[in-house]
Amino acid sequence: MTTPLGLGMEEPVDRGGAFPRLDDEQLARMRAAGEMRSVEPGDVLFREGDAHYDFFVVESGAVAVVEGYERENRVIAVHGPRRFLGELNLLTGSPPYLTAVVRDPGEVIQMPVETLRELVSADEDLSNVILRAYLARRSILIDLGAGVKVVGSRYSRDSRRLREFLARNRMPYHWMDLEDDEEADTLLEALGLEPSETPVVIWGQGVLRNPSNAELGAMLGLGSRGAPPPICDLVIVGGGPAGLAAALYGASEGLDTQAIDAVAFGGQASTSARIENYLGFPAGISGSELAERAALQARRLGARLVVPAEAVGIAQEDGHYSIRLSDGEVVNGRTVIVATGAQYRKLDVPDLERFEGVGVYYAATQAEGLMCAGDPVLVVGGGNSAGQAAMFISQHAVSCRLMIRGDDLGKSMSRYLIDEIESREQVEVLTRREVVELKGDGSLEAVVVRENATGDTTELEAKAVFVFIGASPHTDWLQGHVAMDEHSFLLTGRDVQGEELAAYGDERPFFLETSRPGIFAVGDVHSGSVKRVASAVGEGSMAVRLVHQRLAAA
Repeated sequence: MTTPLGLGMEEPVDRGGAFPRLDDEQLARMRAAGEMRSVEPGDVLFREGDAHYDFFVVESGAVAVVEGYERENRVIAVHGPRRFLGELNLLTGSPPYLTAVVRDPGEVIQMPVETLRELVSADEDLSNVILRAYLARRSILIDLGAGVKVVGSRYSRDSRRLREFLARNRMPYHWMDLEDDEEADTLLEALGLEPSETPVVIWGQGVLRNPSNAELGAMLGLGSRGAPPPICDLVIVGGGPAGLAAALYGASEGLDTQAIDAVAFGGQASTSARIENYLGFPAGISGSELAERAALQARRLGARLVVPAEAVGIAQEDGHYSIRLSDGEVVNGRTVIVATGAQYRKLDVPDLERFEGVGVYYAATQAEGLMCAGDPVLVVGGGNSAGQAAMFISQHAVSCRLMIRGDDLGKSMSRYLIDEIESREQVEVLTRREVVELKGDGSLEAVVVRENATGDTTELEAKAVFVFIGASPHTDWLQGHVAMDEHSFLLTGRDVQGEELAAYGDERPFFLETSRPGIFAVGDVHSGSVKRVASAVGEGSMAVRLVHQRLAAA
């Protein structure tokens, strides 16, 4: 056949190591490990949505990577000699988002993914080149809006749910808003769909009408392949840094390990644009890249990572724990590590989601400080976190208001912070008030504040609102089974006291072990946690050693 790809980039622009050229030594290793194959224009090497595809290196000629092949024919890049094809889904086992079609005749080196894994496991430099390229290519696809199409209304809760699920899982997608995108209506008409049937997800020949997260995840090939054994050695509930560390160390130390998460692996850390204080990354690292690297590493060492899978209950039977999932499935484990974390409480105001990330923030780091430089800001909350945020942000903002619902900062904030706030001219404290409305077109411009005593409302200019009104742990599914503190954080180790020790008899729980032998808690979910990525990773790895001890004592 004749390919319509005569036009397009001769060489892709290399962003962040996305399109490296293999050197002579690396190319020789590829030739030795793979199979040489002659190709002609129009040959398809892999196609969007394929269940499996191989790794290819271009020896000679040119291969185009195309979105919507034989439909839109959007050329993403054209690879010449010494460049390799593929993207992050080649390593995760998910179907490809793009089609690779030969543009110019030549030769390619082809090898199965299993062979590639063996090759890179013995060559650290080559492994780093490929991983860095695949991570960068995923970022490029996300920026380009390539991948699946999501058609819906910006005001639809289900549309926001699907977009959040895709974004949290770092899945490239193209958003088509019915409110202002004429192509969205045209596409629906072509598919014979009504706007009332949205949101819809379109990928290749597949169309899903308002799918659940699980249905969308299955379409995209998320999660582990194959069924778990009847009983795992270790089940990890929650996929933040603590859970990923536990999965990695559990699998690497020979435990049959399965980790599950309700939405995506990475937890709150994956939503951070930059983590500056994590050991070993002097230039910082984005939370999403840290999570992707950790998940790939855990999978490579044998852990099964399953998403979406939400735990809704737990029971103990026949010497193991059974975790009930929201879809009715059950996962059984001889031991359990709870790493479900905690989520910052959100303002109870309409249209909050529209401003999150573009005016409403749940952290006050250098990045947020630079974004609001010279702007008026509002900090909501009366604890130490809010006080520290106000002190830091006021160094950058033109004005900073600290607002609390009560009438006295001293009820929840340390005295030293109160003294610093009172001496900082840039910080104005507003008491007995709360936010009732956010205003802005595209980004935050103002907030409406209500005085609790009178009910009167006032509009305040604010380009950013920083929310620190406490955190709620994800422990509802454990209520009645495991001892908790007054805020529903899990008690562990020495904090388990009195009648809560009944399950241990004459023993005592290990450090990080809950009131139930064999159930451990790591990261933000346990009482008194440090709430740092480094401590979460440390606890996740430490808990695996304690799991071994508990299994040995059983």
